[in-house]
Amino acid sequence: MTQAYRTIQGFAEAEIVEKKSRFIAQLAPVSTEDEALAFLESVRTKHAQARHNVYAYIVRGAGGASERVRYSDDGEPSGTSGMPTLNVLRHAELTDIICVTTRYFGGTLLGTGGLVRAYSGAVQAAIDMAQVVTISQCIDVSLCVPYSQYEQVLRTVQPTGAKLQESNFAQDVSLKFRALAGNQQALIDKLIEITKGQSEISESDPFEAAF
Repeated sequence: MTQAYRTIQGFAEAEIVEKKSRFIAQLAPVSTEDEALAFLESVRTKHAQARHNVYAYIVRGAGGASERVRYSDDGEPSGTSGMPTLNVLRHAELTDIICVTTRYFGGTLLGTGGLVRAYSGAVQAAIDMAQVVTISQCIDVSLCVPYSQYEQVLRTVQPTGAKLQESNFAQDVSLKFRALAGNQQALIDKLIEITKGQSEISESDPFEAAF
């Protein structure tokens, strides 16, 4: 079973200013190294006039492959930007993610310590703006119940930790619950108990989703 991991949902951006230099940190979720490189190129195109587009990315290895990790100072003094960016991503325990920090030089040198603080601060500010999610192996469980059992089903399911995904109200109520893979049987047992085995219960194949 795939181990749960943390990433972000959607694009996030934050900007800080240090001695008139602008540091614009741009975060994006990616699932492959090609996606990471494509995002990097899109930022370079958008900020073609910037002096530096520093980046770091972490992509999980698919199918047993090793994790892909890359970073670049993009012309900044060695060790002042790319590695600090990667360290902030690591500290936040994020993966399947890229951060590109664009710097517009303000005319004043920051020194190595100042650059490390500025790049690290910009990345952290972007993470603070992002929606961080945990991706886990999940299973959806679906069934139909009469209206009279709807509220009771919701109350009974709650202690199992499963989450309601859909409610469709027609002649009966169609419900879809999401559970962590490996925990779905507790949910199914509760549903069988409350419906007295009168409802057909279906179970999806495992898939990755935020949970």
